[in-house]
Amino acid sequence: MNDHKPIPPKLAERFLLWFIRNDLAEEVLGDLDEKFYQTFEKKSAYRARLNYWYQVISYLRPFAIRKSRSINSNYIFMIRHNFLITFRGFKRYKASFFINMIGLSTGLVCALLIYLWVNDELTVDKFHEKDDRLYQVMQNFESSFGINTIEWTPAPLAKTLMDEMPEVEYAVPVYPPASYTFNSVVAIDNKRLKARAKYAGKDYFNVFSYRLIHGDRDQVLHDKNSVVISDELALNLFRTTENIVGKTITWEQGEFAGDYAISGVFEKIPANSSIQFDMVFNYELYTSKHLELQNWSYNDPCTYIILRDDARAEVLSNKVADLTKTHDPNAEGSLFLRKYSDQHLYGNYENGVNTGGRIAYVILFSVIAIFILLIACINFMNLSTARASRRFKEIGIKKSIGAKRSTLAVQYLGESLIMAFLSLIAALLIVQFLLPQFNQITGKQLALGLDSSLLLSLCCITLVTGLLAGSYPALHLSGFHPIKILKGNASTSSASLWVRKGLVVFQFTASVILIILVLVVSNQMAFIQSKNLGYEKDNVVYFNADSWNSGELETFLNEVSTVRGVINASAMKGNLTVNDHNSTAGITWEGQLAGEEVKFTDLVVDFDFFETMGIEVASGRTFSRNFSTEDSKIIFNEAAVKSMGLIDPVGQSVKLWGRERQIIGVVKDFHFESLYESVKPCFFRLGDKSMNILIKIKAGTAIETIAEIQDLYQKKSQGMALDYQFLDEAFQRLYASEQRVSILSRYFAGIAIIISCLGLFGLAAFTAERRLKEIGVRKVMGAGELSIITLLSNDFTKIVFIAISIALPVAYLLAKNWLEAFAHRIDLEWWFFIGAGALALIIAWLTVSIQTIKAARLNPVICLKDE
Repeated sequence: MNDHKPIPPKLAERFLLWFIRNDLAEEVLGDLDEKFYQTFEKKSAYRARLNYWYQVISYLRPFAIRKSRSINSNYIFMIRHNFLITFRGFKRYKASFFINMIGLSTGLVCALLIYLWVNDELTVDKFHEKDDRLYQVMQNFESSFGINTIEWTPAPLAKTLMDEMPEVEYAVPVYPPASYTFNSVVAIDNKRLKARAKYAGKDYFNVFSYRLIHGDRDQVLHDKNSVVISDELALNLFRTTENIVGKTITWEQGEFAGDYAISGVFEKIPANSSIQFDMVFNYELYTSKHLELQNWSYNDPCTYIILRDDARAEVLSNKVADLTKTHDPNAEGSLFLRKYSDQHLYGNYENGVNTGGRIAYVILFSVIAIFILLIACINFMNLSTARASRRFKEIGIKKSIGAKRSTLAVQYLGESLIMAFLSLIAALLIVQFLLPQFNQITGKQLALGLDSSLLLSLCCITLVTGLLAGSYPALHLSGFHPIKILKGNASTSSASLWVRKGLVVFQFTASVILIILVLVVSNQMAFIQSKNLGYEKDNVVYFNADSWNSGELETFLNEVSTVRGVINASAMKGNLTVNDHNSTAGITWEGQLAGEEVKFTDLVVDFDFFETMGIEVASGRTFSRNFSTEDSKIIFNEAAVKSMGLIDPVGQSVKLWGRERQIIGVVKDFHFESLYESVKPCFFRLGDKSMNILIKIKAGTAIETIAEIQDLYQKKSQGMALDYQFLDEAFQRLYASEQRVSILSRYFAGIAIIISCLGLFGLAAFTAERRLKEIGVRKVMGAGELSIITLLSNDFTKIVFIAISIALPVAYLLAKNWLEAFAHRIDLEWWFFIGAGALALIIAWLTVSIQTIKAARLNPVICLKDE
């Protein structure tokens, strides 16, 4: 035995790799193991180790010499060997393989779905060619309620910016704002269709990159009597988009009704645009009917600008801040610029400061995706390190014959990458299956188009997942000392045990946080739905009547009031679920302090509006047909009266845009904006233009009543179908983003818990397996099943308790921060936190109990039997 001379480590490693490749490892190494232990009993440890490895190398040398010449490439051989070892490991340890596969593929499914949603959110309004220079002018107003930020600006602003600011290349006014469009009837011959319209300045198509199929972008909006239509509308009207420029269409839009010549055709607005419309009219057409827009204190359109290449937005924003005051000493608004493409993600302002918006949900779901992937990776880490003892022999042999730690680390990282890419294939199939349901929840039209950017993103996500999942096992397993392994003293260190417990703590901490946030979001949404808005939204039907003049509107309201099942009917400009109302500071009153100004929301309504909506009158009366001069009267809400400091306001007079109006009533505050906002000062005046009809119907009579209303509407609108909505459903859509967040959070929280429990299940199974002899001894000594279950469950219970202790304060801070965005919100109840912790603990107990009960019921003879 001592005649053997050591051979070079690299050659020895090649011997061993060939040997393992030929599937002789178990048979020969088992025989050598027996010789080693016999030798170990008679000689010193050092001498035994030498003899053992001399036997191994001597046994392998003849096989290696015969085969060494046929090996052309060590690298190819190593790769094939690593693949072989990996797939044999998957086959041998099926339970671990399936737990890891399910965990990683589920994590990747969540990550992919969230990636598609986040990517869509981040690209909204980013398609414009001059996106980096496209800005919207915003306006701040100071009041007793703080600083109010609005997107409406004075009508003369766009022209003034072009004339006075050399930094501005283009400036256009647009009405109405992005959140609202006129939905009116357009007709040609006997064909009549509903279409959405905007009014815009002549340079609209130079500012926004909506592609023109026909027409010159510099000329299409120069004529007040022309219109630019979408290709979709053109196809519906003419069945073609060719040779239609110059043709005439009829627009049935109240005061704007008439014939308009088509000056251009634009391509359908992309789905990732925050503005959707079918027609664009010249803005001068709108101002010609509203002379009050010449007043700088009246805010109606939105103003968009394109900066010149050398201009800086920050400099121009400071320069235009007091522009309104320069042109009107009574104006109090302060202007500033906001990047146009930021409006979708950064649309919220609080006290004049941007507080984010939908970007919060983008960040939230991105963090959730990362958390879920981390939880899945932690499962892989834990199970790989927990089963390290089963690979001691392999590691010891490879390191003893010269394998470097880096070589072993690469092998184990390769195993995790193979697992990650197998999981990716499964995840892609699952995502393709779930995408229709996911689109239904999110209200989007996402598609899994495997273009270059998506493929690159998928590869990056999977690569990061694989490297992350395999990093700790690779470092852990490759770090074992071969001498300790061969002496039989190798065991999992206390440090690795603490790391493993720490990873489980992280898993359940993330899961408990998600559970708490789901409870908070769900309860806030329920609170919003049940909140008393100050008006009755149930059983109210509303629809657009912009195409009717005042006489037609009055006639329809009189006739619809006679329909059986109709309680009341009225109309208003705009509606109560979209913040599209104009605002103005153009009200003065007796006793007003010098420099004092209040910003009012202008609500234009018809007779019976307050009665139809169930809005309570605090004092005075509402508009009535019994009086002949109601168009010179005005009604305020309580917030407005308080802001003006009026006492007994009924009977007093105020001036609105220089015209005197008498206050005839004060109504109680109600929410005419979202619950993100507090109730602001507003006034009501009678109007008969561009109205939405509101009809209150009796509960339980909706089907037959709406059928009669449809018949009546079709008679008045020459066969047009009634496109109606229920007010309560529209109110729910106002919080669609929050509802979707609530639903998705529930799904993702459930997935996080399931993945965490998979890992806990695997660890519990392995722990029970390692302690089989201990269980057998305890049962022989008289321990009962309950004591065994308690023994095995204690460690996991402590881990989950630690996770709950960390999660509760973190979840509290996150929930509190989210709720602060609402002016009206729930209180954070103690049971949200205790309930979430108890739920996580119960789930953990149930998961562990499956394995502990199984182990506790084993026959002690089986437990004590040698493997």
